[in-house]
Amino acid sequence: MEFYPNPGKKLEVIVNGNEWLRYPIKTHFIKIGESLEKITEDYVLPFVKDSDIVVLCQKIVSLSQQRVIHKKDLKVGFWAKFLSRFAIKTPYGFSVGNPLKMQVAINLAGLPRILFACALSAFFKIFRISGIFYKVAGHQISQLDGFYGEAFPEYSDIGILGSKNNNILCDNLRKKYNLSFLVADVNDLGGHILGVSRDLRGKEELFLEILKDNPAGQYNQQTPIIILRKNV
Repeated sequence: MEFYPNPGKKLEVIVNGNEWLRYPIKTHFIKIGESLEKITEDYVLPFVKDSDIVVLCQKIVSLSQQRVIHKKDLKVGFWAKFLSRFAIKTPYGFSVGNPLKMQVAINLAGLPRILFACALSAFFKIFRISGIFYKVAGHQISQLDGFYGEAFPEYSDIGILGSKNNNILCDNLRKKYNLSFLVADVNDLGGHILGVSRDLRGKEELFLEILKDNPAGQYNQQTPIIILRKNV
């Protein structure tokens, strides 16, 4: 099978003098509660080699774990509406600038902590230091997705929380398929490696460098799995 990069991306990247190939795997639209094992068997096993590394984008892991909040179950209060006005809008969505997401943040971390995070964020913006809000707020709020239907209308009515037990998940998948796995939350503004199978521990910074330009794409490419292959 021939693989093609997503628009504006490349299949190859050189990191630390080694060339890595990043093959985007197109899937069907992954829905809440779908089995990662079934997805792996349908889309990964037909093409993967023993030495490959399978990257699962965090969103499909969260969906498989049913880590979602439905808009109809969320009551947006005064503070969420007020504080969301001061959040910076990125080219890829409103983040906690969306009152729905700010309300989820308040529900997860508590209003006092969110107020403190907002105050510190405002202070550090004077020094052009960003990201303070998410560091102080914690509770995986930086990984909150959804409530935004421009790319996929299905996501307009659900918020997608951060995935859980990522290292354990990757270890279980490795044990079952004898492949290396990692879970990544990467977008065009940055990213994190959230979990890796035991054989990849200590190499998280390497894989973040390999994936930092987000080869899975940002919009509606529907390629939530990347196969990494070291070109030797």
